This record gives sequence, structure tokens and C-alpha cells, in this order.
Amino acid sequence: MTRLLCLDVGSTWTKGALLAPDGELLGTAQHRTTPPEVLDGVRAVAAELGAEECASLACSSAGGGLRLAVVGQERLVSAEAGRRVALSAGARVVHVSSGELTGAGIRELRAASPDVVLLVGGTDGGDTRVLLHNARRLAANRVRCPVVLAGNRESRAEAEALLLATGRTVVATDNVLPDVGELAPGPARAAIRAVFLRHVIGGKGLSRGRRFREMVRAVTPDAVLHGVSRLATVLAEGEDAPGSVLVTDVGGATTDVYSAVSTVDESTGRSTVELPPDRRTVEGDLGMRWSAPGVVAEAEAERLLAPGEAERLHAAARRRSERVHWVPGEGVSGGDDATDADDATDATVADDATDADDEAALDTRLAALAAIIALRRHLRLVDGRLGPRGAGLLVLSGGVFRHAGPAALEVVEGALRGDPVLRPVLRHAAVVVDRRYVLAPAGLLAAAGRSASADALLRAHLVARVAAISPVST
Repeated sequence: MTRLLCLDVGSTWTKGALLAPDGELLGTAQHRTTPPEVLDGVRAVAAELGAEECASLACSSAGGGLRLAVVGQERLVSAEAGRRVALSAGARVVHVSSGELTGAGIRELRAASPDVVLLVGGTDGGDTRVLLHNARRLAANRVRCPVVLAGNRESRAEAEALLLATGRTVVATDNVLPDVGELAPGPARAAIRAVFLRHVIGGKGLSRGRRFREMVRAVTPDAVLHGVSRLATVLAEGEDAPGSVLVTDVGGATTDVYSAVSTVDESTGRSTVELPPDRRTVEGDLGMRWSAPGVVAEAEAERLLAPGEAERLHAAARRRSERVHWVPGEGVSGGDDATDADDATDATVADDATDADDEAALDTRLAALAAIIALRRHLRLVDGRLGPRGAGLLVLSGGVFRHAGPAALEVVEGALRGDPVLRPVLRHAAVVVDRRYVLAPAGLLAAAGRSASADALLRAHLVARVAAISPVST
């Protein structure tokens, strides 16, 4: 392997990491993403790194990432199936419906603007009526996005034929509910990833040719999830293995949380080296810019705010949601209206009248609140299953953390450790920042069969830093 360029193409920023054959990080660069031809931004990143002739691996969340709608038979089962599929498919569930679709239900589905519909219903050998009814309604109405069909296998062929007859893109796969009480999301997850890469990326108006669609290997959150899994595996090899890994990525519009749990012997607390289970949740109402008002609203609902704090934070959140490219203390740059949830906090627009230090402190507070709420939600969804000692490592990712100074990070860490819900989970955890943004490149390498290079990258930029930290254990 010669030098390799790993790319993450977001809606606003395209990031690149140039790697040596052994996984050494040779340089990083970023350029504003350039639709309707994102390859212009890719070429600019490659030129800055002197990597025009290098092979590349790419992931993308451009165009808003992967939006998933679930159409099912029974609401609790449908919602749970969609959640299980989305947990590690890099998707965000934007709509869930149950029972027979009506005209109003079709309108609500279209209004959610999904990229993919997951059509489920019935156990294998069970009821076929609802699944076939919903397939007919989807076929007859203007729901043009691809459909992943993962319902009762006895009605699968008929449902697929109904959808194909009206020109829909359909991928049929195994039932997510093969038997009563048995959820099997794996095949549907794989199908949704394949649909995203084959159909959704090409349909977002990001590039005029086929090259971009062919170069993208994964949805960005899926690549990061691979990186988190490798990180947990590498850490589990050590004598002082910290155990399970949590990652929170606070962006402009969403906050993602990843967890990877190595197999733990509860009698000794030691971890094995096998690949850990991994999970991801995305919180679309929590972010530093577009979704800043949601952070304050949820912080109020969970009683996280100090007396008198709400009014000031509401005003700060409103300013940020109205000027999504603004960063405290930085000058004006020619921006556009693009929206990238992961990188909004890296963009630059300034207000000469702003007290930069005060606004930076407000950003720090909003980031801490977003992380606390997102971590709380993630732990509820995974039933707190992080091993007997809780998390051994918490990684902070996102522009607000990558560009923060020691004092701001100390404030964030103190807020996280002091939260009554998170305190027992983080009691033994070291806390580090992914300052060089290596989790996504490591995930791309691992998925491409280059785990040794991925592990070397993670050891140099995250594991070495973990080894230097003595986590709080009281």
C-alpha cells in the first residue's frame, strides 16, 4: 500500500487525512464542500495535501446524511425494529407509522422526506394483510425513495412485485421480526447501507458523474462506528484495558453517541480482544447551531439548568440557530447556506459587537448540555449495558471540542462527571478529545481490510493519550 487519502465529505466541509502505509498520519486538510460538484472540494483537499495521485477511501454524510422512515404493523414493534436498524446503520429515524397506511399517513410520510423506507410487518408465517396493504399504498402514491422490504417472508415476493410494478427501487431482505419477540435487524441494516451507497448518494445532487458515488464506501456515522469498534478492540489488548468505550460527537444540528463494549469477565473486570458489540444513536434536536434551541429546551425538561440560567441560554441558542456559521471571535468568511451537522461549529462568521470570551463560554455550556442529554438518552436505549465498571473511556468529538482550550474542556468534563445520571457510568473513565479526527479514517481503513493501519493510527492519536491519563475513580 502506498500513501492513502481518507476523505469525509460532509454537506459543508470536506475533510481529508493523508496516511502512510503503516497508518502514520502525514497531514490533514479541509475545504468547504462544493455542490453541485463535490469533487471540486475533494480535489482541493487532495491538492493541499499533495495527494492528487493517491488512492482514496471516502465516507459521506453530505445532503443531510441518511434519513430512515419505518412503516410497520404494530407501533411498538415497528419503532423498535427501526431503532435497532438505525443504531448501527448510520441512519436517523425521521418517521414511524404502524397499521394500514391511510391518505393522511402517506402525507405524513412524504413530509418527513426520508431517504429510505423500511417496510416491515408480520412474523414469518404470520399475518400478511397489513404488509401487502402498505406495499400497495406505497406503490400507488408518490413515495419515490427506495424501499427496503424486511417483513413476513411468505408475503415478501408479492409485496416486492407490487412495488416493482410501479417503478420503485426495492431491496428485499430477511424479516426483522422472524418470530414473536425475536428482532433480527442485521440483514436490514446491511440492505440499508447498500441502498444508501448505491441509490441515495447518487440522488442528492452532489456530483454530476458517477465517480463520487463509486468512491464513497460508507455513511460517515457508519465509518466512525467502525473506528470506535477498532478503538475498543485495541484498548482491550492492553494490560490496563479500560473496558467499554463511549464517544459523543457534538455537531451543529445533531449529537451522535457511540458505544462499544468488549466482552467483560464480570468476576475479574478484564476484557477480551474480540470485536465488541457497537451501537450508535443520533439526536436530531441537539446541536450547537441549527438545533441549539432544542438543547436548552431539553435541558430545562431534564432540570439541568441553574436558577436564572434559562433566559440567557435561550437567547444564546436563538442567536446561534439564526447564524449557523458563526464562531466566537473569528472573522467573516464568505459562507453559503449548506448544512452539515458534524462541522457547523468549524465555520466562521463574526459579530464585531460580540464579547468573544462570553460567547465562547456559552458555547462550552451548550456543548456540555448537549453531550449530557445525548449520553443520557443513549444509555436509556442500550439499557446502560457498558459492563460492570461502566465506561473506561469517553472520547469527545466535534469542532466545539477539537478547538477548545484546556479550561473549556475542564468545564465540560466536570459537567459530565458531575451529572447524577452519568456519574456512575463515568466513574472510572478517562476522557480524551479526538483532536485529529482519526475515528472516521480508522473506520474506513478497518472496513477496507487494513486493520493494522487503522490500529496504528488509533494508537498514535488516541490510545497513547489514554495511557497518559489517570481517570477519576471516586
